[in-house]
Amino acid sequence: MKLSVIVPAWNEEKLLPGCLESISQALRANFASDWACEVIVVDNNSTDRTAALARDAGAAVVFEPINQISRARNAGGALATGDWLLFIDADSYLHPATLAELLRHIRRGRCAGGGCLIDLDACPWHGRVIVGVWNFLSRVMKWAAGSFVFCRADVFREVGGFSTEMFAAEEIHFSKQLEWWARRHNLKFVILKDHRHVSSGRKFQLYSSREILALSLRTLLRLRSTLRDRSRLDIFYGGRR
Repeated sequence: MKLSVIVPAWNEEKLLPGCLESISQALRANFASDWACEVIVVDNNSTDRTAALARDAGAAVVFEPINQISRARNAGGALATGDWLLFIDADSYLHPATLAELLRHIRRGRCAGGGCLIDLDACPWHGRVIVGVWNFLSRVMKWAAGSFVFCRADVFREVGGFSTEMFAAEEIHFSKQLEWWARRHNLKFVILKDHRHVSSGRKFQLYSSREILALSLRTLLRLRSTLRDRSRLDIFYGGRR
């Protein structure tokens, strides 16, 4: 069996090295003779040293010219040669215990994909509330956070990957597609719970509470149009790093 770890990255020279080092450590800690692995970084039209740093770390690099997280993930999935795909964000850190739990589920052969409960390395109190609400929804609704999504490679291709019509919340749509496929084939879509996947809380440092609230209100009032319009998603595509 082979695992492909796919990291979409747009101008991530500050945090990508730490992410790749965490992946390397997690893979070493869970090395087994019956597993092979590869790490793919998708350079999503970066203007900094993202691609060079990824190559220096030994990762394969693929270029995606259109700045959209769905397209970046799909570009990595298209290049991947693994039986299983794990998508993690470039500002997150893969813990060995999280990877161990993932591999246990894969070896049992009863799941088609899933996600993981999440945490942030640093954020204000309202950020903690948002994370808490998300983790509750993740457990109940079986939604995978975009910072940690895994699935069988054949299922990824069968459901068509991540929707390129969406610039945000594409992981929720993808989760629903995976869960639907899993139910039809008597398999499960699982949310890992033993060790939370940690990402950077930088958005709460780079954007004010007012900006975050404004995006939340826009999304609630005009959900479909907001998620499909990059210009309305400045917190995700505004370029602050």
